[in-house]
Amino acid sequence: DVQLQASGGGLVQTGGSLRLSCAASGFTFDDYSIAWFRQGPGKGREGVSCISVSDGNTYYADSVKGRFTISSDNAKNTVYLQMNSLTPEDTAYYYCAADRLNPIFEATMTSDVHLVNYWGQGTLVTVSS
Repeated sequence: DVQLQASGGGLVQTGGSLRLSCAASGFTFDDYSIAWFRQGPGKGREGVSCISVSDGNTYYADSVKGRFTISSDNAKNTVYLQMNSLTPEDTAYYYCAADRLNPIFEATMTSDVHLVNYWGQGTLVTVSS
């Protein structure tokens, strides 16, 4: 079974940093792409960033470009999301997701969660002002 385990959330002050991890199992890591979505209070789930594990291509939403960095450690089947210069607007549950290349990139760009087949549980990021 495909399993995605997200971790690394917590409470941080404005301007601080956190690194989220998404540990994947149950599938051939290189065959999939991994994305991060988030859902803030009273908001829908939105695509944040994604990475093609096989070739390292990445995508970032405009709201996080220049502040967040997605990376993968293929030896550990883990994807990371380094989040810097955090603001209260980044407060949300962060979810990692996995699927084949085209669906996950389209899903992240359009925030169409119905395109994604596999989800991990959320990890809460709270940024205080």
